[in-house]
Amino acid sequence: MAHSDDTGGQPYEYRRVELVEPDWTRLPGFADVTAAQWRSAQWQRAHCVKNIKQLRQLMGDLLDEKFYDDLAADQKQHATMSMLLPPQMLNTIVPREVPDTDTFYADPVRRYMLPVASDRRADWPSHPHATRDSLHEHDMWVAEGLTHRYPTKVLAELLSTCPQYCGHCTRMDLVGNSTPTIDKLRLSGKPVDRYDAIITYLQQHPEVRDVVVSGGDVANVPWKNLEAFLMRLLAIDTIRDIRLATKALMGMPQHWLAPDVVEGLERVARTAHRRGVNLAIHTHVNHVNSLTPLVAEAARTALDVGVRDVRNQGVLMRGVNATDTDLLDLCFGLQGEANILPYYFYMCDMIPNAEHWRVSVAEAQHLQHAIMGYLPGYATPRIVCDVPFVGKRWVHMLADYDRERGISYWTKNYRTGIELDDPDALERRYPFYDPIYTLPEAGQQWWRENFPPDTAAAADAAAASRAAAERDAVHA
Repeated sequence: MAHSDDTGGQPYEYRRVELVEPDWTRLPGFADVTAAQWRSAQWQRAHCVKNIKQLRQLMGDLLDEKFYDDLAADQKQHATMSMLLPPQMLNTIVPREVPDTDTFYADPVRRYMLPVASDRRADWPSHPHATRDSLHEHDMWVAEGLTHRYPTKVLAELLSTCPQYCGHCTRMDLVGNSTPTIDKLRLSGKPVDRYDAIITYLQQHPEVRDVVVSGGDVANVPWKNLEAFLMRLLAIDTIRDIRLATKALMGMPQHWLAPDVVEGLERVARTAHRRGVNLAIHTHVNHVNSLTPLVAEAARTALDVGVRDVRNQGVLMRGVNATDTDLLDLCFGLQGEANILPYYFYMCDMIPNAEHWRVSVAEAQHLQHAIMGYLPGYATPRIVCDVPFVGKRWVHMLADYDRERGISYWTKNYRTGIELDDPDALERRYPFYDPIYTLPEAGQQWWRENFPPDTAAAADAAAASRAAAERDAVHA
């Protein structure tokens, strides 16, 4: 899409750009891969890049040694997620040319899927209030993997793995393999027992009408098991909305195009329609480069077999999409070319080692303003702040904002499951914190004096959060 400069014309000028599947044979390790292999979900899973050795084999001599050293340092010292990238995702890094070291470093998809040490902030790698379960989801478990945070909605985490691992994952305390810096929690129960407990709770709590089925990523649940679980959900009269959370619709669309999955999804969608239940898929695309014809085909197929909506929930990240041009390019690609509705952009959560991605509330408010008026109203995404102990709030809904110290204050209109007996829950103001490096000097100085930069502090905070999560998991 072409864009005007500041001397005249519109701040953003739309031009249609049709999707193109990048040529995977430009990467040495994929040079002999056939189109049939590329469309195979089994082949995609078998050829994921899980470590630096495999990345070297894929890239050949395209990248300098300094990149691998940078990546190794991050894996050892900072990474909260282990490395796991399907070929489909790797192929959208530097998609229009043969990569070299400079273009690989600069690529927006690489920045969040394959972070390196030089990406991270040296001054404030973590916010002093960062925690590994920043949204306190485990505190609100009512059964293993079932978070009852909102009055009428629950989150069901069926498993703790994904087909790909994002560096900024908000569930980094549970999802994926442990890293040198993060010893992950584990789901302890057998899947069948966990699913039974979830269904039993929902049968006993008719106030819950909306279930987000997530993980991890539901694409990693064997289809026959996922279909059986969904049919049990559909048998509960009080459930009216079911949302399937899967980044794999973008990261591995081949899964959602597999015949057994398509046929099974049609059975589920047909049952949902007959019972008047809204069935939707929520995916996670952060940059327009990730959209390809295969992604559009997967979304269109889901709609064709009866899924009501396919929606996108991205994460706002500096260096990836935190400009009005990047957001609008992505939204027009989603809405106009990929059959996916732009829905939310979350502000990146306050997890350890994520400060280089995060933006301030003021920046998010500016971006929300900047993207208004270009897209249809129903396809204009809301930028939201997921405030700990509060939930999702549009970025203009704050009650107060100390811009100097970067502390916004938020209120809420309902109690979470852990506050049902708290008379002050609806009167309290809950804080959220801007990245310290975005603050004026006086504000930065205040944080330096009160919370001296120390990576050990972030580690201690993460350990405290993990201990709390373990206690609550045992209690649940």
